[in-house]
Amino acid sequence: MNYQVSARKWRPMSFPDVIGQSHVVQTLVHAVEGKRVAHAYLFSGMRGVGKTTVARILAKAMNCHQGPTPTPCAECQSCVEIANGQSFDVIEIDGASNNGVEDIRSIRENIN
Repeated sequence: MNYQVSARKWRPMSFPDVIGQSHVVQTLVHAVEGKRVAHAYLFSGMRGVGKTTVARILAKAMNCHQGPTPTPCAECQSCVEIANGQSFDVIEIDGASNNGVEDIRSIRENIN
């Protein structure tokens, strides 16, 4: 039997599944629908409020083979790679560990 943390097992996979962040979800959905997505978003808040989850959903929405769409399919290669943390187009950074100038320089070097 495989053990899976309940937060990962029940993690929302689309914008409508996100609970307690309706204002954020609505803003992002309207941005995707209107093709007016900003070049950067800063997600902040206490641990466990859904920052990483919403960022992953946004990444899937922008990279889905059906999209950009506010309802990513979660089945295409791009969506699956993002969900599994294996996408070359999406880099997830742990802000708690990478918070210095040298960390940012290193990240920039690895991107280019």
